[in-house]
Amino acid sequence: MGNMDPKYEPLFTPWKIGNVEIKNRIVLCPMGGTSLFGWMEPNHFDKEAANFFLERAKNNVGLIIPGIAPIKDTIGGRWLWQNKKMFEELKPFMEEIHKTGAKLFVQITAGMGRSWAIPTPVVMLHNNPVLRTIAKPIMDVAYESASPSPLPSRWSDKVQCRQITRKEMQDIVDAFAKTAKLCMDAGVDGVEVHAVHEGYLLDQFTLKYTNKRTDEYGGSFENRYRFPAEIVQAIKASCGKDFPVSLRYSVVSKVKDFCVGAVPGEEYTEIGRDMEESEKAAKFLQDAGYDMLNADNGTYDSWYWAHPPQYMPQNCNLEDVSHIKKFVDIPVVCAGRMEPDVGAKAVAEGRIDGVGIARQFLADGEWITKLIENRLEDIRPCICCHNACFNMTHYKGVANDQSIYDASHIARCALNPQIMQSDKYKIEPAKKQKNIAVIGGGIGGMEAAIVCAKRGHKVTLYEKSDRLGGIFIAAAAPSYKEKDRDLIAWYEREITRYPIEIKMNTEVKDVKSLNADEVIVATGSTAKKIPVKGAEYAMDAVEFLLGEKEVGENVAIIGGGLTGCEIAYELYLHGKKPTIVEMKDDLIAVTGVCLANSSYLRDFFNANKVPVHLETKLGEICKDGVMVTDKEGKTFKIDADSVILSVGYNPAPLAPKSKHVHIVGDASKIGNLRTVIWQAWDVAMKL
Repeated sequence: MGNMDPKYEPLFTPWKIGNVEIKNRIVLCPMGGTSLFGWMEPNHFDKEAANFFLERAKNNVGLIIPGIAPIKDTIGGRWLWQNKKMFEELKPFMEEIHKTGAKLFVQITAGMGRSWAIPTPVVMLHNNPVLRTIAKPIMDVAYESASPSPLPSRWSDKVQCRQITRKEMQDIVDAFAKTAKLCMDAGVDGVEVHAVHEGYLLDQFTLKYTNKRTDEYGGSFENRYRFPAEIVQAIKASCGKDFPVSLRYSVVSKVKDFCVGAVPGEEYTEIGRDMEESEKAAKFLQDAGYDMLNADNGTYDSWYWAHPPQYMPQNCNLEDVSHIKKFVDIPVVCAGRMEPDVGAKAVAEGRIDGVGIARQFLADGEWITKLIENRLEDIRPCICCHNACFNMTHYKGVANDQSIYDASHIARCALNPQIMQSDKYKIEPAKKQKNIAVIGGGIGGMEAAIVCAKRGHKVTLYEKSDRLGGIFIAAAAPSYKEKDRDLIAWYEREITRYPIEIKMNTEVKDVKSLNADEVIVATGSTAKKIPVKGAEYAMDAVEFLLGEKEVGENVAIIGGGLTGCEIAYELYLHGKKPTIVEMKDDLIAVTGVCLANSSYLRDFFNANKVPVHLETKLGEICKDGVMVTDKEGKTFKIDADSVILSVGYNPAPLAPKSKHVHIVGDASKIGNLRTVIWQAWDVAMKL
């Protein structure tokens, strides 16, 4: 195995799921949007997803599980099994996959129930009886979100989910059997049932707080787990007992109430599946016929367990998942910010059988190959931002604030625009080599320089400071942002692999002075200043993050967007006492931040009693605190030793846009890494 570090060897041992042998312990876990049968659109064999998986199969993955295929189309309502042509196209693809030595299971979902991330425009459609009737043949929202019992939607307080009928359930069971058989005949190695997991439809049946049925699918333990049991039994009846069926499974729900999760280490009362029930459930599901548990924790009410942002501990589900393995004889896979070294050790100790990794495969499809070749520093790290792979955003008064385009194109990558959109983002050699000057060595500038160099241009990068990374150095400063710091280190290495001349400590005053055919301006932004009395007593977010100014014990943070909340979180971790003041009626009320990320921060502040003042305006900053006014018009003082302003940024381009001057990143429009990196490509591909 190349010069691989021996500590990773346990990852490269074979194992079995039923009679199917998997060559190594690395499982590419399913991600919504990577379905081989398309995602929101009518089902078809999806070539973009197929290429994505073939690339990773060639890069040493053991088992591939593509993203969910709804058993019935979201748009148009056709059943998967009705599209025979699609399965004919699947067959030659499976032959290609098998040439690499990888195996592949297809994941099929019974549905989302109340967890269906209903986009805001669709809420209005659903709640208007006339429009709902007209739209039903195209998109039947009532069916998509149908739940075990009438339930509130996770996403919209304006949507009540209806109860699913017995007939609809029977059709689903039947469709699983037919679809699994078509998969088997196409050469697929197994299927995975989605899911007694993450609070999806089957999980809602198993959980007491979401299942209030009085028929044989509600009430007792056996009744609640009957639906997933019937599905595996139907698949086995149709495919034979040797065709492996995996189950996506959440060990513990980690739920305190509807829309309120439990953060790590918190004392709470579980209203979903607790560990005691899970020990029994895992055995029951195995005995029903499941051949593997692909496991983590959480539901959409505690979404950060299943989709851990950077704030969650690494390997956050390993303890619970390895505990459940003691109660079954079938293999158990653990997912959730799994680190390869920790995963390897857990496999060696027999605590788990497979290591489930998902989004790292978006950020860098060759990461296993690089691990084998002992080139770990060449792996572009996933930073758990969810900005492009899963950016369903939710805040007060808004269902899912995600564009319909994004909703139908999840599983892209903020850091790697070519993922799942290779037709749109590609490196093509330049027709004519040009001299290109890039001003600013932040992420946008570095990405633009690399893309231009890959295309064959002659590139010079100017950075006024002595470090590459720009504003992202400050963003990566908090203790829990080790992956952000790894990303900066990755860029510093990556940029040296191309013939790019880097001029550090070089401030460009005038773009005309540069001997360049094209100039890319990536000079970032400046912090907004608010015209408030006593502003001189405050520091801005960057001054705090870079450690340029010391903070006292009690800290008032003005602005509860993502940056303000992350600062408050960091202060809390360091034993300080933060207080957040925000003008809007919710924390992090911005598009593009995944609910898994924002709900962690909301739940964390709530659980740890961090004071949050919403709909509150700043009046004056004093030496020892701030004067604020709440929505009732009441003015009061918050005592503070330090005040941090996190009220946003203004673009600061060095030069205006013109025929040969192009602006990228925050210098063009304030955004996140996704907007910065994708825009760098948009500009660099055209030069």
